[in-house]
Amino acid sequence: MDLPQISNQNVSGFFTQAEIVQETAEQIMKDFGMFGVEITFSGNTDQAYFELHHQLIEQISVLIERNYELLLSVLYQVDISDREIDRTTRELPHYSHVEIIAHQVIVRDLKKVLLRRYFKNQH
Repeated sequence: MDLPQISNQNVSGFFTQAEIVQETAEQIMKDFGMFGVEITFSGNTDQAYFELHHQLIEQISVLIERNYELLLSVLYQVDISDREIDRTTRELPHYSHVEIIAHQVIVRDLKKVLLRRYFKNQH
């Protein structure tokens, strides 16, 4: 198994495998749950990206309005940099700023899942 290369354009290709989708959803729920922000997942892998993206947009919007410092803490935990947000803004110009942040959360947690799986298979 080669180390997967994930970009903003190929994320949906990784959302075709139920186990990866479930693990990514669990990682997102864990990362946000650490800060008392609830994200849920129905288990519907066909709509997983849209379901998670929609919830993240809602939660991030609330955090921007009510507790920006908490949002920064969550983004730090997820490990999203300003550079990644800027790159995604250029690559996905049709996304709003909140949609970009939500997308980056999904991408970053997907990367975590795939890297764990890659290194687990190396042993």
